Amino acid sequence: MYGPPSSHTFAHMENSPAKDLHFIEQIIEEDLKSGKHAAIHTRFPPEPNGHLHIGHAKAICLSFGMAEEYNGLANLRFDDTNPEKESQAYVDAIKKDVSWLGFKWNGGEYYTSDYFEQLYSFALKLIDMGAAYVDHQGPEDIASQKGTPTSPGSDSPYRERLAEENRALFEQMRAGDFPDGHCVLRAKIDMGHANMHMRDPIIYRIKRAHHQRTGNRWCIYPMYDFAHGQSDALEEITHSLCTLEFEVHRPLYDWFIEQLGIFSSRQIEFARLNLSYTIMSKRKLLTLVEQGVVDGWDDPRLPTISGLRRRGYTPESIRSFCNRIGIAKRENIIDVSLLEFSLRDHLNQTAHRTMAVLDPVKLVIVNYPEGNSEQLPSENNPEDESAGVRNLPFSRTLWMERDDFKLEANKKWFRLAPGKTVRLKSAYIVRYVDHVMDADGVLQEVHVEYFENSKSGSDVSGIKAKGTLHWVNAATAIDAEVRLYDRLFNDPAPDGHKDREFMDFLNPHSLEVRTGCKLEASLAEASAGVPYQFTRLGYFSLDAGYATEGRQVFNRAVTLRDGWKQG
Repeated sequence: MYGPPSSHTFAHMENSPAKDLHFIEQIIEEDLKSGKHAAIHTRFPPEPNGHLHIGHAKAICLSFGMAEEYNGLANLRFDDTNPEKESQAYVDAIKKDVSWLGFKWNGGEYYTSDYFEQLYSFALKLIDMGAAYVDHQGPEDIASQKGTPTSPGSDSPYRERLAEENRALFEQMRAGDFPDGHCVLRAKIDMGHANMHMRDPIIYRIKRAHHQRTGNRWCIYPMYDFAHGQSDALEEITHSLCTLEFEVHRPLYDWFIEQLGIFSSRQIEFARLNLSYTIMSKRKLLTLVEQGVVDGWDDPRLPTISGLRRRGYTPESIRSFCNRIGIAKRENIIDVSLLEFSLRDHLNQTAHRTMAVLDPVKLVIVNYPEGNSEQLPSENNPEDESAGVRNLPFSRTLWMERDDFKLEANKKWFRLAPGKTVRLKSAYIVRYVDHVMDADGVLQEVHVEYFENSKSGSDVSGIKAKGTLHWVNAATAIDAEVRLYDRLFNDPAPDGHKDREFMDFLNPHSLEVRTGCKLEASLAEASAGVPYQFTRLGYFSLDAGYATEGRQVFNRAVTLRDGWKQG
């Protein structure tokens, strides 16, 4: 179907020692070497009932990444079998997220609803084989008959119905002859099986709900365990990569395929991503959205891909993070600081440096000539010579950070204070002269004098300044709002307390809004999503959510260092 693997694939397999490969790569390479598959075909099957989060990013990078690595195909398939919770808006958001991460579904875009007719035919085949039956019991009775992990279940009173009767009843279910919940279709497997999922699982239920793609054509919908493997088979997925919680579902996955005699996809499970200080449940993320704790699915404090994008994360940093944590079979918790480190590492190499003052106070250079101004060159990125330089306007009156000045300072204070000398970034060395307070004792201005022969790049003053301050020219500065985001929860495991709810651990300081900030003039042309390093302050980007309103709102994606403390 796909043709032989490329020479690149064979070269990869021959030159990469097995110890360097994670276990899924080892399986794939063995399948290709043995000729079991001529090429691989993977899929990513999200349910369109919410936005994707960083945990999904790991699955995306794995499924699409394996297809890329081995020159195979990858499908994007929406598991749209629960219409009450799904919407086209979620479909669109998922497609945007996958594309933004840098992946293409070169195998095609599919929906489980594409296969509703075929899945219905599969169910009829199981009924005709005597491997499925219609059960009229309620959910409580069915659950009570399941037994426990240490004791077998008991048979349904409807388990031995004849195939002809079950077929007629199932056709009536499809025709809408029964109300919601009146009956279900169950697979007939083994009520004494050690695996609870094999104890006659429900595979179809009656649900009258408008479907975003099929409208009202169906009033019965397949359960995930029934639809998943068959959809994989219909798309001829060779390696169906799932998170570890689906390991106990694998015998059922395989049973359906074997009974139906269809393409044998192989389900392989890997450990899901668990991140400290983070909630990964879509249901609980939805609770935060619906209760207004956060500003929608793309709130920059959420671990959703759309939230991370809005905050200022880059696709490269997320892919790098997923690569760093690796693929394993054992569950563990990854410290969120590794995600933050991955962003810093990428932005340090790529982000242009700019200057912004978040809590401005005037800095007046008393011996700089009135009315004079000059353009001072400043490097855009010291890590990237090709980034070039920009010119910063400089004059007598500047803006500086309020907390860069102290009236009383010890020897370890390297910023401005009486008796202190500092360098202004890319400009001159200045020395404290005096300051101005208002009637309430609030600092209004700091006065300094500069050393004309101390200009950056041509300093011949001989003066040593231990501290360097950032600044913005007052005459050309632009006003902006800056949002300082931090972790949404102040507990490393907000979902790990039996006696408390995750909402109890919300961090009251997860968002600080600064208005009246002063930014260098070049940022007037900033584009949403383009990251910048605000010198000494962190990495920031223009918030796309406000760009259309004509407001300059910048989000802090991450600090320059990991200085977060609990509490």
